[in-house]
Amino acid sequence: MNLLWLQGLTCNGNTQSFLCSEDPPVHKVLEGFNLLFHPALTYNRDVEEVLDSLLSDREKLDVFIFEGAVSDDVLYKEMTLKETVRELAQRAEFVIALGSCAVYGNIPALFREDISGLLYRFKVKGGALGEDFGKPVINLSGCPVHPSWLAYVLDTILRGGEIPLDEWGRPKELYAYLTHHGCIRNEYFEWKVEAKEFGTKEGCLFYYLGCRGPMTHSSCNRILWNGVSSKTRAGLPCFGCTEYDFPRVNLFKTFHVMGLPEELPLGVSKRGYILLSGIAKTFAPQRLKEKLIDEGNRKTPHKA
Repeated sequence: MNLLWLQGLTCNGNTQSFLCSEDPPVHKVLEGFNLLFHPALTYNRDVEEVLDSLLSDREKLDVFIFEGAVSDDVLYKEMTLKETVRELAQRAEFVIALGSCAVYGNIPALFREDISGLLYRFKVKGGALGEDFGKPVINLSGCPVHPSWLAYVLDTILRGGEIPLDEWGRPKELYAYLTHHGCIRNEYFEWKVEAKEFGTKEGCLFYYLGCRGPMTHSSCNRILWNGVSSKTRAGLPCFGCTEYDFPRVNLFKTFHVMGLPEELPLGVSKRGYILLSGIAKTFAPQRLKEKLIDEGNRKTPHKA
């Protein structure tokens, strides 16, 4: 299958993430494809040669991956980036928007009205491809996207499998879960034992430090980064990079109204949160209020 990977307005974060893929490694992910062009991975053809061939239908385009936001800047001959992307997407059998910039416009879209994702500009549908685009776009949001998420999509395409999508066009297998699911701090969340500083092993990061794990759809705590970690495991809050409203102001702060977080976990009412919080704090186990590791009594191993 012929695969084209183009970039628009991007920091290259999704490419960098993909290059760190370990299970499976990059060469295994791509071995079933004929990679026509990637800005960092191919060297035998330049982008104009490839676009000439595809847009004149001399070559077939099976999978089109687009990374970054889309603008009206000129890219190819006299065609704008937006026009080029539309032409390529019409020809491709599968279109993948890779990263939140490609899905929602994200950070670049904050600065110019003509910048968007493929199908959305933040939460407004339309984007570069327009509302009448007649085929599904597989949206992989994230800043950046976990390499295993892209590997899952490409492997499923190769096998001819089905990829059920949610209302935002994201694969349900990856985005049906919340970041909160699988978080090792969930017991702290349930008993309302809150962390008050970054980088600690103890406490929930939701109430004070802006963690959006309970309202963000991702698999970050199920499919760990580099197989070992995630933001919340490292003591850093989830800042909701897979959702349309990223980035937000003051990512690492929870705003309150009369002591109640402005935004509550998905599906939780204010009344229910107040009631459960009061009970949980009153009866929280003492062990959750203590250090997991007593730094003062740690023994240093003898050196040989």
